[in-house]
Amino acid sequence: MIKLAKKKKSSRSAVKKARIFKTELPSAPTKKVVKPGEIAIQMKEITKKYPGVIACDHINLDLRVGEIHALLGENGAGKTTLMNILYGFTQPDEGEIIIKGKKVVLKSPHDAIKLGIGMVHQHFMLIPTMTVTQNIILGLKGHGNILDMKLAKKRVIEISERYGLKIDPDAKIWQLSVGERQRVEIIKMLYRGAQVLIMDEPTAVLTPQESEELMKTLREMAKGGLAVIPFITHKLNEVMALCDKVTVLRLGKVVSTVDKRRTSKEGLAEKMIGRKIISRIGKRRIKKGAIVLDVKNLSALNDKLLPAVKGVSFSLSYGEILGIAGVAGNGQRELSELVTGLRKTTSGKISIMGKDMTNRTPEEIASKKVANIPEDRTEMGLVMDFTVAENLIMKTHSNPPFAKNKSLNRKEISKFADKLISEFKIAAPSSETLARNLSGGNLQKAILARELSIEPKILVAVDPTRGLDIGATEYVRQKIIEEKEKGVAVLLISTDLDEIMTMSDRIAVMYEGQIMGIVTAGAANLKKIGLMMAGAKN
Repeated sequence: MIKLAKKKKSSRSAVKKARIFKTELPSAPTKKVVKPGEIAIQMKEITKKYPGVIACDHINLDLRVGEIHALLGENGAGKTTLMNILYGFTQPDEGEIIIKGKKVVLKSPHDAIKLGIGMVHQHFMLIPTMTVTQNIILGLKGHGNILDMKLAKKRVIEISERYGLKIDPDAKIWQLSVGERQRVEIIKMLYRGAQVLIMDEPTAVLTPQESEELMKTLREMAKGGLAVIPFITHKLNEVMALCDKVTVLRLGKVVSTVDKRRTSKEGLAEKMIGRKIISRIGKRRIKKGAIVLDVKNLSALNDKLLPAVKGVSFSLSYGEILGIAGVAGNGQRELSELVTGLRKTTSGKISIMGKDMTNRTPEEIASKKVANIPEDRTEMGLVMDFTVAENLIMKTHSNPPFAKNKSLNRKEISKFADKLISEFKIAAPSSETLARNLSGGNLQKAILARELSIEPKILVAVDPTRGLDIGATEYVRQKIIEEKEKGVAVLLISTDLDEIMTMSDRIAVMYEGQIMGIVTAGAANLKKIGLMMAGAKN
């Protein structure tokens, strides 16, 4: 058990202890002359194979001092595997890593940290009940198992001031916002002497204001001589605003490494998916109809039996898209499950087409022509060991012509499935293909085809384009807009703020289970939405 150092009367003893801790604990970074452009790390011919897939296929990557070098690519492109190799989580099957001119073998994150490589994960690794300083020094050794907390706190303050990472070193983690917790993770890596900082989807859980502050910090860090590697799935605006260089990965291979100044969002998008993208997303002004969904003072618990939705009220009309924005984990998933019958309310009322449907079953809700694109397509949206055809009739399998005398009419099912596969451009060898053999984009198209085939009055869509390539994203968004233009009421719940801003007619923002405000799309801007996402009432 680590003990805290007590004050000594002897000044000589205190000086001696300070010297010990300067060698035992990594010191705060000091300003030094760096050579911008000098190669910090080389990854040569890195290859990693798993059963049935090559995650990294002879990848070469040079990381330079003072540079922000983005890894860009869709889910499954190889970004995470490559960075896990650099951080010592995973060992490559082939290839080598060279740091400061020397070949190294990284068998663990401990090896990487010793060589100046730090990684900030999307899901933070902090202990809520401990202070900022305690979390930062956790796992480090002092002299005789004693850590000088006063010295540690001083170094935390030095690092935070140097890079503009404002933080209270004595605050408990549970008292901090998401953005502040991310700062703690960054300081933790810098405290350990990181000269290369890897960041997994750095703005995924931040408000627009927090994202802007983080970008400013990362630029300062690069100017100070660090190499920064954010890996990003699809936020091309951030790539263009933040990075110096971009390496695009697709299917485990490097497609291109380019200077940000010599490319464009369109060029990067084309490299990511291998074809040209022509944006067709556009909204026509549609006259709203009558209210079809009315939610009043709705409250519910999450899976841990803690309050997740707190007194939420809103209405949704025919021919309208109401976007629900907010940082993930603020009650959005629970709200969608309440509306679709997958979760019980503790209080409040849900009315659909004027009828009280509070705490009705999913089957009863679906009978009111409520379609649902759930958050998790593989766990909630589809049965992966069923065929495409079986998944496409999941909501209507007991209805004619698919069922007769309690038996399935396979001929009619196949005919119906083939029609939807063609209409929604689902890339499947046949309707008898198992769902698990489809790509993420085609799985989402299958869900979309099934849900829209019931000719819904209400469509609840939760993060409908998460993890999709740019082409599939455009397709799904366009289909949702087409439904709105047919008069369908759409409840669009998304953590992608660009998606919310582009598609919605009105925008509601959730924070800690409450609606902070509802604004029309014309009156919305990133600053206003961002403030509400951080808890400010409109």
